[in-house]
Amino acid sequence: MDQPSKITRIIPRRGWGSLGLKDVWEFRELLFFLVWREIKGRYRQMALGPLWIVLKPFITMVVMSVVFGRLAKLPSDGVPYPLFNYCALLPWTMFSVSVSKSATSLVSNMGVISKVYFPRLVVPLSSACAGLLDFCFSFLILLCMMLYFGYLPGWQVVFLPVYVLLALMASLALGLCLATAAVKFRDVGYAVDHLLQVAMYITPVVYPSSLVPEPWRQIYLLNPMAVVIEGFRWSLLGKGLAPGVSLYLSAGLVLITLFLGAHLFRRGERNVVDLL
Repeated sequence: MDQPSKITRIIPRRGWGSLGLKDVWEFRELLFFLVWREIKGRYRQMALGPLWIVLKPFITMVVMSVVFGRLAKLPSDGVPYPLFNYCALLPWTMFSVSVSKSATSLVSNMGVISKVYFPRLVVPLSSACAGLLDFCFSFLILLCMMLYFGYLPGWQVVFLPVYVLLALMASLALGLCLATAAVKFRDVGYAVDHLLQVAMYITPVVYPSSLVPEPWRQIYLLNPMAVVIEGFRWSLLGKGLAPGVSLYLSAGLVLITLFLGAHLFRRGERNVVDLL
């Protein structure tokens, strides 16, 4: 007599108890594959290919140095403006690219999501990790610029991974919230790119935070990326904002947003296939 075949049922978890991190770890090979596919697909059929990873922020730095450094003559805390600006562009580019890609990650991968089961959290996480990989390549150019201008990092450089992690967590937290909304409202992807351009000018990318009036500075530093950029300059150039209360407040705000974003994502992923 034939034995009855086993039936596997995939039932989404309900409630707020689990983020599915164990599932993400089990599918870590898929995560690495998606990161590689993200990088490879982004520069496919381009003459310069992956060189755009370093050329894009470098060209942006050159233009901003001419416009804001030479013409507008914005202060740079005594640091050569190209170095001052590029040191801020790296974390900001990592953040903005990660947020933009994470926000549209579910919609961009709807063909795979609708056919194969895997933890959906892997998709926005791979977009954030791809932004981190871009940062690592561009960071080599920053090191060359520091040598050219005669700047060597001091002991403060040990804090640099803290700020990198904070920027990555901030991008993932915002990306998870936006990815959930983008499934229902497809215009989220267009709005995110525009808002990120605006947000760059309320973040000390082209100017130091010391230009912000003192009564408003504490509110201004609630922006986690403002703390990250000032921390980058302090860790590498000895200028900017040293770790303090603003870092702890920003880290707490990012952790709360990441926690809420992950739970909203988990609650929304059970209907993602129907909405896509």
